[in-house]
Amino acid sequence: MENLNSEQQQAVIHDDGPLLIVAGAGTGKTTVITQRISYLINEKKCRPEEILALTFTDKAAGEMEERVDRLLPYGYVDLWISTFHAFAERILKDHGLEIGLPNDFKLLSATQQWLIVRQNLDKFNLDYYRPLGNPTKFIHALIKHFSRAKDENISAQDYLKYVEDLKMNSDSAEYVRTIIDEETANQLSKKELKEVLAHEILKQEEVANAYHIYQQLLLDNNALDFGDLINYCLKLFSERKNLLAKYRSQFKYILVDEFQDVNYAQYELVKIIGAPKNNITVVGDDDQSIYRFRGASIANILQFKDDYPNLKEIFLTANYRSRQNILDLSYKFIQQNNPYRLEVKLAKDKKLCKVLRAEQEGIAEISHLHGHALADEVKITVEKIIELYNKSKNTNWSDFAILVRANASANNFIYALERADIPYNFVASRGLYAKNVVLDILAYLKLLDNYHESSAMYRILSLPIWGFDARDIINLNYWSKRKGWSVYESMKQTAILNNISHEGKKRFEQILGLIDRHGQMIRENKNTTEIIQAFLIDTGYLKNLTAIDNQIHREQLNYLNQFYKKVQEFELETDEKGVRNFLALIGLELESGEEGTLKQNLEEEGPDAVKIMTVHAAKGLEFKYVFIVNLVDKKFPSVSQSEPIELPEKLIKEITAEGDIHLQEERRLFYVGMTRAKEGLYFTSADDYGGNRKKKLSRFLIELSEAGLELSSSESPLPFTRGGLGRGLVGEDKLDTPNKKKEIIENLLPATFSFSQIRAFESCPYQYRFAYILKVPTKGNPQFSFGKTIHSTLQKYFQLANLRKMSRQKNLFGDETASKIPTGEELLKIYETSFIDDWYPDRKTKEQYFEKGKKALKEFYEKHKDNLPEVKFLEYPFNLKIKNDAVYAFFGVIDRVDKTNEGIRIVDYKTGRVKNKLEPEDKEQLLIYQLAAQEVMKEKVKELIFYYIEENKEMAFLGTDKELDKLKKKIIAIIEEIKKGSFPPKPGNICQWCDFNSICEFKG
Repeated sequence: MENLNSEQQQAVIHDDGPLLIVAGAGTGKTTVITQRISYLINEKKCRPEEILALTFTDKAAGEMEERVDRLLPYGYVDLWISTFHAFAERILKDHGLEIGLPNDFKLLSATQQWLIVRQNLDKFNLDYYRPLGNPTKFIHALIKHFSRAKDENISAQDYLKYVEDLKMNSDSAEYVRTIIDEETANQLSKKELKEVLAHEILKQEEVANAYHIYQQLLLDNNALDFGDLINYCLKLFSERKNLLAKYRSQFKYILVDEFQDVNYAQYELVKIIGAPKNNITVVGDDDQSIYRFRGASIANILQFKDDYPNLKEIFLTANYRSRQNILDLSYKFIQQNNPYRLEVKLAKDKKLCKVLRAEQEGIAEISHLHGHALADEVKITVEKIIELYNKSKNTNWSDFAILVRANASANNFIYALERADIPYNFVASRGLYAKNVVLDILAYLKLLDNYHESSAMYRILSLPIWGFDARDIINLNYWSKRKGWSVYESMKQTAILNNISHEGKKRFEQILGLIDRHGQMIRENKNTTEIIQAFLIDTGYLKNLTAIDNQIHREQLNYLNQFYKKVQEFELETDEKGVRNFLALIGLELESGEEGTLKQNLEEEGPDAVKIMTVHAAKGLEFKYVFIVNLVDKKFPSVSQSEPIELPEKLIKEITAEGDIHLQEERRLFYVGMTRAKEGLYFTSADDYGGNRKKKLSRFLIELSEAGLELSSSESPLPFTRGGLGRGLVGEDKLDTPNKKKEIIENLLPATFSFSQIRAFESCPYQYRFAYILKVPTKGNPQFSFGKTIHSTLQKYFQLANLRKMSRQKNLFGDETASKIPTGEELLKIYETSFIDDWYPDRKTKEQYFEKGKKALKEFYEKHKDNLPEVKFLEYPFNLKIKNDAVYAFFGVIDRVDKTNEGIRIVDYKTGRVKNKLEPEDKEQLLIYQLAAQEVMKEKVKELIFYYIEENKEMAFLGTDKELDKLKKKIIAIIEEIKKGSFPPKPGNICQWCDFNSICEFKG
């Protein structure tokens, strides 16, 4: 608390009731929220699980959880810090059955939404929105429209009712105005007006029917989209008052970050859970509302004041990021959005003043850099970065950010940084399918699907792992073209072809052998993941990628991991898991415009690299020097694009924004970009971007000039720094020099530790490097698939049992027809639907495992049907703090916690054979759970149980204080070794069981 200013302290220690915190850029709003959570817990006002903290992005939720973790001394269980969608998904997974939703629903991405419409287009009865020449043209527009409706909590039934009312009242002036503007209506004859209205009503009816069909398709396919999560959660709480009461009782305090980015439906969810105590804290800044296209309602702050007139208001204006002249210029600029800003609307409230006060002393450099052409603008920008970098020993490449309005504008800056040998990281949310490692894998899969796919074959032959002499590939292509053969066919004839080296012929023969072997796997219907693993290992591709630690290889491994997870998701969602179906899916995704979602972790993408990103992606970040580029007309601000399908005004529930909404949003986005800068802010532009006309400067630059910024012109360009952009200008590559190795490893180390990590490092640190530093995808095995199946089955079974128990408790009249515990048949049905059939070598093995599980579960039911354990928690997460000189966060998930009269029983399922005796290392996992239960959950542990499913036998024990203390010391010692960043191999008998033995050069 001593590091907080007085306004921050007031916000942190606020007692009960609604609290509005208006927090300007750089004023420490995340600090306030996390400190408030810590304060409420440490002052015993509530337990960690009694706080609900909601924010807008996974990144923000992760950062908040990490900060809270550092502040809480004892760790926590079940911390509810998440995005709105993750919170709603969790609620529906637990209780969706109450309103007819399956608890194992699939959550569809935007591309999956497109696919489900594309594959069922004939069911939609579209006319206007299905042009003959391009029947899929409006799919994206329709999906976006449905999403907008869900932002407003408008159901398909609401939409259909609106259209029926429209048809019934089409002669009413009020309804006419909802369809066509008054000025246009006055220019039409009665007949023309009637025709226009009839046409527009038909269009709206078509959309309403499409929305209804889309929703039914989702339910038929056991799926929801992101908008459904919030709306069904609202429906659940509205229709099941007992559940609403449960969560109202649980969440004593609710905190909402980035409140200006919350949509109408999300705000309704906050209000319904927060009532009647209304201990709701919201933090926002209307000047940083930049997600209107996602449904964000800038009117939220005003609406919050109306909904809670007795709220407490706190305004954070002390800025800890930027120099004062950056703040002054930014403030003068954003005032161009007056009179629509909160500051003006609440002018009567003398307390509200959004002039930010810099806590950092000094004057920032603010300038406009202008070139004749785009190439000059790029050159000036990169040379200015080099100049600033060389000026101070305390400046790193990661202190620089180049902010673009759209990803396409980044390419020229990327190429210039490459030429200058400057490490960079292009932070994009799309583009996975264009990464080299993914293109290589897709090319090989295409080749296996069709051996004569010559372009795919050429890419595979060009991989550096083969070490081909380029002349051999050129000559092979020559013979292919001359003979009219595919490259594959030519490879089979290399024995009789001239001008192919002996070494080249051997390599071609090797590749043909691999293609034949992997092609046989496809004919045996092996899963796509198995084929990819075979390619990566058998070709040496993965071994080559993991042999050397550098930025390029780390990036490619990151992309490989993301793509591998994409393939695994595909296999979970379909029964046909082969290569051909996967390639068909990728083909459809590319047709839809999907480029492959990228998940970025800036710390893992190279700790010292210039960041290139969109201004949207920069929200929440800060840099010493910020360059906002391409500031010319129609680039920034961008051109306004109206919605292809507008939501009827009569259905909109939020307060509608006024004025030029697009321009205001672009200005707020620009303001966000400006306020990322600490010590230097640079605006760049050029006259020539390749068109016939000279480009006009952005209107935002003109507005800045009126606020005091001096504009440059191409007639008097800024002088360049010495040396141009040649190689060697910036000296050694700082990213991977020995001085930087330790910093890189520290960035790559996990923030929290687990039993699996400890066991992996103890067994072999080099194995730990593969699994937790490089995160190399691993092959599965039958035992793993079977174990996951059993865990999932029992979790769902006990969830259903608890739900039935709640139903019986609700039955006040003793109705004998109330549901009893789930039957043995229901348990087996859950097992059948949960069975994971991956990684079994053949059908016979899979059937053997299936029958083994079926037999074990039948015996489990017979053993427990008359005395089912009283389950308190299932799959219960915890975060344990283990302290020495430092504090280490230890994360785990407990399979099952049973309630007894004398305390709790902790149960962990095992699918192996029962051991005759548990050795000390065998007990460690459950001893960690015992520590968590005692120190974090504050529960008395009666018993620790390993439950062996196959034999339905238990092995019970309880850790002594001596054992627990010994384990703590061991964990601390191992974590401290991990922190040193050294991962030497420990070859031995363990190597034969290691997931990475095929790529490890040290295997025993």
